[in-house]
Amino acid sequence: MEILAGRADALAPGLMSGLARYRHRVFVEKLGWNLACPDGAELDQFDRADTLYLVARRDDGELVGTARLLPTHRPYLLGDVFPQLMGASPLPNTPDVWELSRFAAVDFDARAAGPLSQFSSVITIDLLRKALSLAARKGVRRLISVSPLGVERLLRTAGFRARRAGPPLVINGQSIFACWIEVQGQPLND
Repeated sequence: MEILAGRADALAPGLMSGLARYRHRVFVEKLGWNLACPDGAELDQFDRADTLYLVARRDDGELVGTARLLPTHRPYLLGDVFPQLMGASPLPNTPDVWELSRFAAVDFDARAAGPLSQFSSVITIDLLRKALSLAARKGVRRLISVSPLGVERLLRTAGFRARRAGPPLVINGQSIFACWIEVQGQPLND
């Protein structure tokens, strides 16, 4: 497996369209999110020129994971769509705190490719470590993420320094929360 990282204009031709189709398959088809996706491609207003992407793919080129990183001093998902997840805490708005979003690690050819398999695979841990390493190189202190509640246990079990930013809420029938993930002092292995 390899994990590629960069802005859309720096990724290989065709990789962004593959990423958009993969995200549609994960978030719309598997998880049932109600997202506007013309032509089976999931991209939104946060997929901009300054967005950093991570794409995991098997040796045969098949995508098995993706993530995006956004600085919080520009528009981002938590700030614009889910600010209530911060509870009484202020929304991050600084160049050294970035959002990790559209994180998925599903190998559709693997046996355990159910909706929750993205939270328990080796791909998940490798992709998260790579995201943290990339963020550290960009001078990021910590990440904020909107995540299903089950991610909290995975992060702790895998040894990541993470904590809730606010109380979990049920939105569209799913328990989600804002999660701080410390970038500094993590087991990066990169």
